[in-house]
Amino acid sequence: MEHSKRGHLPMRHVIKLSKKQSPKTDEELKRMSNIPYASAACARERHWGTVKSILKYLKRTKDMFLIYGDGELILKSYSDASFQSDDDDAKSQSGFVLKLNGGVVAWKSSKQDTTADFTTEAEYIAASEAAKEAVWMINYIQELGVVPSIADP
Repeated sequence: MEHSKRGHLPMRHVIKLSKKQSPKTDEELKRMSNIPYASAACARERHWGTVKSILKYLKRTKDMFLIYGDGELILKSYSDASFQSDDDDAKSQSGFVLKLNGGVVAWKSSKQDTTADFTTEAEYIAASEAAKEAVWMINYIQELGVVPSIADP
């Protein structure tokens, strides 16, 4: 990785990875077994390319850091969902980000447990998860007892 080309993003949103892309023949399986962990993860070359992109991203951003500021604490929450984005089981992907004074303090991206029938339902599930995390974060900061203003809406 020391002499690798710089990548741009850890993963492009247009890449679709699926279990259907796993090796189908003995020849494919043998070729993929030469790539670390690929035989256990049932991955193909596209998956390996994605892993390399992530490693390049981490290399490029290793000297970056977050600053949270010293003013009044303001917690903001953002959420989103992609409707039935998993080709294998039609489940949606949820994600959220919590920012404290402009710096990210919590984030999550995961497949939803239930299959949403509508885009609105998938978005509601994502917003609900973000709200639960925001409430937990506010309670945690209050419990620390160092910043009383976080309780104010």
